[in-house]
Amino acid sequence: MGRPKNVLLIVVDQWRGDHLACLGMDNLHTPNLDRLCREGVTFRNHFTQTAPCGPARASLLTGLYQMNHRAVQNTIPLDDRHDTLGRALRRAGYDPALVGYTTTTPDPRTTTADDPRFKILGDLMDGFRSVGPFEPAMDGYFGWVAGKGFEAPKNRTDIWMPEGDDAVPGPTARPSRIPAEFSDTSYFTDRGLTYLKGRRDGNWFLHLGYYRPHPQFIAPAPYNAMYDAADMPSPVRAATPEAEAAQHPLLDFYVKHIAKGGFFQNAKGLAKDMTDAEVRQMRAAYRGLMSEVDEHLGRVFAFLEETGQWDDTLIIFTCDHGEQLGDHHMLGKIGYFDESFRIPMILRDPSPEADGTRGTIVDDFSETIDTFPTIMEWLGAPIPRQCDGRSLLPFAHSGRPADWRTEVHYEFDFRDIFYSQPETALGLHMDECSLSVVQDHDYKYVHFPALPPLFFDLKRDPGQFENRAEDPEYAVRMGEYARKMLNWRMRYAERTLTHYRATPKGLEKRPHG
Repeated sequence: MGRPKNVLLIVVDQWRGDHLACLGMDNLHTPNLDRLCREGVTFRNHFTQTAPCGPARASLLTGLYQMNHRAVQNTIPLDDRHDTLGRALRRAGYDPALVGYTTTTPDPRTTTADDPRFKILGDLMDGFRSVGPFEPAMDGYFGWVAGKGFEAPKNRTDIWMPEGDDAVPGPTARPSRIPAEFSDTSYFTDRGLTYLKGRRDGNWFLHLGYYRPHPQFIAPAPYNAMYDAADMPSPVRAATPEAEAAQHPLLDFYVKHIAKGGFFQNAKGLAKDMTDAEVRQMRAAYRGLMSEVDEHLGRVFAFLEETGQWDDTLIIFTCDHGEQLGDHHMLGKIGYFDESFRIPMILRDPSPEADGTRGTIVDDFSETIDTFPTIMEWLGAPIPRQCDGRSLLPFAHSGRPADWRTEVHYEFDFRDIFYSQPETALGLHMDECSLSVVQDHDYKYVHFPALPPLFFDLKRDPGQFENRAEDPEYAVRMGEYARKMLNWRMRYAERTLTHYRATPKGLEKRPHG
């Protein structure tokens, strides 16, 4: 028998792609991720297909662009006919374990309207087996906290308030009320290690999910004090919120409506009114949460080494989506700016074939839909026809494929949902509330079906403040990128069965690899 083939898929939440030390992020203490970068391949220009969490994870775990899976917002169902990574792994003989969440709403045609899963934000995607639940309503986590003997406040999410009776909700250097040993990061790590320690034999797959650095933006001690707000960079934003909002009607809506309460427990006011000092303090806490995750990853890595599994395990570190973090006067994962869509991707292949590329940083564009095919190829299992992405393994083995993509695509749907109503505010039909982006190293084109387009010259304007869509100097160039987008949509239209055809001799299946 050959050596075992294990997979550790680490999926963090809301981790910006530029926040890796190997990519030049100064003063970020993540020694375990730094090691992973040294021993693997890091993709500098890796993008999610969409945001927020539910749609992004649908793309990650089906290998489909949003235009094909159509789970376009949190709480929008995922069509049950789509294959999933969990199902594909089962066909390959694995029992895929999952710590965390997938934020998946089930197909209503497979159940009834009374199903309790329709009353929560998200459930588990089919094919995975939960070994460390978080949803619904974080019950798994709070049950673990109670079992540890920690008494949560009556409103249990107030554990993410700042410590002290005189604390003011909002950006703060104070620690959270929950001690680090009872944090959700500690919980997820314990659940993951419990699963790994309980394994006896056979190959394993573990989706190890973390909630951080997702809001609330407050870190437990000692991580709250690891970074000085004065050392954090100022936000990239226009001189005033009003100047920012003037760029586009959708941006105008978000700048005027994003509340701080979604990012700081019980906070009042709008994100646009945050001062430079407040943004810097928030960024210090954000990095503290990252360092906490990194320290716990060290526990997992140490276990794999101690048990002789380090060199039998493919490790992927990635994320669902990014975070505005005060840039463009916004918080959250929203709109069309890079901060919300560029995410980390580190691939550590333990096989000798990857020895020549260790420590490499890839500048080519990669996408979250590439994750599913990468895992299947490494396992030697078939890649489903539905997958829109391609395996990243060539970058770890032989280098860039000659026909690799030269641009990146992502989408965002902004129809009304219970916590945000841009559709109503903009007077649009829900099926008009979307945007698509095509972007390369030089230009970025943002297309809306019912709102004005955007076109950015990224060399002259990397911050994306100057919309050139109406500038005659860019008319021809913008037309080229509009054609690129049309070509993309035509090339990747849903094709699950299009390689089959009936013939006089019967059913024929054409090769598609």
